[in-house]
This record gives sequence, C-alpha cells and structure tokens, in this order.
Amino acid sequence: MAIKSLCIVLLSMTLLAGCDHLSHQQQRALSGGAIGAAGGVAVSAITGGSLLTGGLIGGAGGAAIGALTK
Repeated sequence: MAIKSLCIVLLSMTLLAGCDHLSHQQQRALSGGAIGAAGGVAVSAITGGSLLTGGLIGGAGGAAIGALTK
C-alpha cells in the first residue's frame, strides 16, 4: 500500500513539474483543455453518451479556444 501511494505522489509531482516554464498561451491551452475535458465528460455523463468521446472532444475544443484567446 505504501509503495502504491509513493508511486502516485511521484508521478503527480513529475507531471506538475513539466508545467513549470510554459508561456501564457501554453498555460491557457493547458487549462482550457483540462476544463473542456471535464465539461465534456460531465455533459456525456448527463446525456448518457460515451465519456471518452465527450472528454476528447471537450478537451480538444477547450485547448483550441484557450490557445486562441488572449
């Protein structure tokens, strides 16, 4: 159990460290993609659609909008 928890913590820290030196446009694209994916999954769950498809479409749309806005 302790090894599993340690692996999860190390993986999370590694993923977060990769976001350290992003430009403002890259940060907006990343956050837009995350918000869009969460929204797409939520809408798919409510409507009974595929969660994977909803997450992919929402994430792609959110990342595109986040990257294009100032």
